[in-house]
Amino acid sequence: MKSSERKKQKASWDLRLYVAGQTPKSVVALANLRKICAEHLKDEYHIEVIDLVRNPELARQHQILAIPTLVRSLPMPIKKIIGDLSNSEKVLLGLDVRPRS
Repeated sequence: MKSSERKKQKASWDLRLYVAGQTPKSVVALANLRKICAEHLKDEYHIEVIDLVRNPELARQHQILAIPTLVRSLPMPIKKIIGDLSNSEKVLLGLDVRPRS
């Protein structure tokens, strides 16, 4: 079993970031997401980046209307946050994460 598979099995936060190629906004969104997760979710998360340039049909299937979009599928309920995730307070609020003091 790969370490990424092991990490996904123990992850209590399943996050998908939908982007369209390596645009500046997409790169910033991923960097912001990684920072937020490292600071607030310990090692209890799995991030999957989905490039809609490579898989455009997923935008319709997953109801993605704008990019970048972050989707939290676990824990339930599903939550979506649109933008570059630069306002960490709003991202934490949107994900229902309590900031560490």
